Amino acid sequence: MDRKELIRKYKETPRPAGVYRIQHTPSGRTLLGSSPDAPAMLNRVQAQLRMRSHPNRELQGDWDADGKGAFLFEVLELLPAPDGSGSDHTGDLRLLEELWVDELALPDEAKY
Repeated sequence: MDRKELIRKYKETPRPAGVYRIQHTPSGRTLLGSSPDAPAMLNRVQAQLRMRSHPNRELQGDWDADGKGAFLFEVLELLPAPDGSGSDHTGDLRLLEELWVDELALPDEAKY
């Protein structure tokens, strides 16, 4: 298989949309989010933290103080793969994230 074919197949592969959590284990503070590609978003956040460029200053401060080992990065739930009709899962992602907010019931001081 040539390079162009591999790139085309990658672009056609559905991304794993879902809800993710980043938790500072010593304090329990949590950043909850959703993304059309949840695993890629977790990688992006980790890269931003390593480069000291994450926009959330509190999260960045905890990372700088305690390092990667003090954090839990996880995908909480993925949406089923799209049916191929080009459907947009933005609304579904928003709803799924709201369900997880309710499920975790984090107090304000435990949120980033």
